[in-house]
Amino acid sequence: MSVGKPKAFATGCCVAVRGLTWRYRWLWFCGVEEGGWLCSPLQQGRRGGGGQRSRRRRGTMPTVEELYRNYGILADAKETAPEHKDAYQVILDGVKGGPKEKRLAAQFIPKFFKHFPELADSAINAQLDLCEDEDVSIRRQAIKELPQFAMGDNLPRVADILTQLLQSDDSAEFNLVNNALLSIFKMDAKGTLGGLFSQILQGEDIVRERAIKFLSTKLKTLPEEVLTKEVEELILTESKKVLEDVTGEEFVLFMKILSGLKSLQTVSGRQQLVELVAEQADLEQTFNPSDPDCVDRLLQCTRQAVPLFSKNVHSTRFVTYFCEHVLPNLSSLTTPVEGLDIQLEVLKLLAEMSSFCGDMEKLESNLKKLFDKLLEYMPLPPEEAENGENAGNEEPKLQFSYVECLLYSFHQLGRKLTDFLTTKLNTDKVKDFKIRLQYFARGLQVYIRQLRLALQGKTGEALKTEENKIKVVALKITNNINVLIKDLFHIPPSYKSTVTLSWKPVQKSEVGQKRASEDTSSDLPAKKSQAGPKRDARQIYNPPSGKYSSNLGNFSYEQRGGFRGGRGRGWGGRGNRSRGRIY
Repeated sequence: MSVGKPKAFATGCCVAVRGLTWRYRWLWFCGVEEGGWLCSPLQQGRRGGGGQRSRRRRGTMPTVEELYRNYGILADAKETAPEHKDAYQVILDGVKGGPKEKRLAAQFIPKFFKHFPELADSAINAQLDLCEDEDVSIRRQAIKELPQFAMGDNLPRVADILTQLLQSDDSAEFNLVNNALLSIFKMDAKGTLGGLFSQILQGEDIVRERAIKFLSTKLKTLPEEVLTKEVEELILTESKKVLEDVTGEEFVLFMKILSGLKSLQTVSGRQQLVELVAEQADLEQTFNPSDPDCVDRLLQCTRQAVPLFSKNVHSTRFVTYFCEHVLPNLSSLTTPVEGLDIQLEVLKLLAEMSSFCGDMEKLESNLKKLFDKLLEYMPLPPEEAENGENAGNEEPKLQFSYVECLLYSFHQLGRKLTDFLTTKLNTDKVKDFKIRLQYFARGLQVYIRQLRLALQGKTGEALKTEENKIKVVALKITNNINVLIKDLFHIPPSYKSTVTLSWKPVQKSEVGQKRASEDTSSDLPAKKSQAGPKRDARQIYNPPSGKYSSNLGNFSYEQRGGFRGGRGRGWGGRGNRSRGRIY
């Protein structure tokens, strides 16, 4: 096989050589020919006396008839096949012939491979030559037979080779490689993982990418007798090594791999995964709201952690970080993805995590930060002129999506400090908050009535239009806020009601049905008599336009794009790793 002249080379070193096709092979070269061209062991012969045989082989290209004849000798010999080494050598030489000879060699070499352990290296290298042939049919045949070489110590090497062959752009060839890997996985899962992870850690970028995707899609298809506890422990151990230096997309794939392992479905297993995510999120580091990579990392990591939280696996560490570092900088966050409402995304994550927050060291302080942020999105009523009309030009916009998240988070954490609104705040602060709640609640009543009227009688396909989908979600949001506000109007404030966040999976009883707790108007404090007859709620509390409706929907951050840049930005440089493997 002719080879290209590399940029640098040295006797006895590992050098990347491009073969006849696009593939890379990694071989230990044993010498340098005149003019500086490197030769493979197949061209020069093995160290320690292989030269004469190699020269003989270069001058010999067996015919189809000779290949069949030597095949017959080995087949007839059966148990005594190892005595016919020369016959097997003729078959190995078949890789130098034409297309017909190569196709036969691709089938005959693996068939008798087990009988000639002393020729194992020559046989595997011969098969690799065929895996790199220009003829796609020969490549496919050679790849299909590779699992037959996966015996004993050769299995990790074959797994390593097959992993590199995942870079194929030929769909049929790519499927053969996948099937071959799955085949040897069932022979020896640990050995196969060794080959896969060696390429993930040290291989070319395209090989690394496809090896990770192979694990993320194929592991879940393997039976339990293959994915034993010991195998899953190996996957976790090797994954931790990879996670020391990954891109955002790779991190998400590895979390998919690990969260699917049976041994990590336990409480302690999920806790391990949360700790892995927390480490990736760098929760010990200072948060930089102006760095899109820093923001991106936190969002992606938190998204991976949220499904792991439960009443036994607490989100306290993440909730604390959001309250102390993210909320104070909410307005200055730099969005990592164009078109993303970064503030709403952060508030959604906080709301989802708040349900599973455990005991918090600085609960009162963090609850105060959350309370202050909630006030920013709950405006005071507009000032009135002497005639009872608005002194300003327009009503404040009620940002329901933001308030749902903040009010829900406050409601969840408030359960842990129920006297916060009664003893931890001064009287003026509490009075101001109740005025804001009352104003917001009155606006809700109008908007809820209008939404119900718009959706009345609509079922099935009618509810699937984009406009009606938005209205359905809007009704869920406003109903949720209504229930939570009702709790806070109790004396003392109550934290007993339960709501499902609007972007969570729809419950069958929620769409088109009225809940007993939806209408809170009767529980609101009475408004002063002079303003009552002068104001018409339907005229004053117009449903917000634009600002609210643009924020509706079940947003999925992963669908908007991954991490900025490639490896080396924010998730580790990976610049010092090796650029290949030895076959």
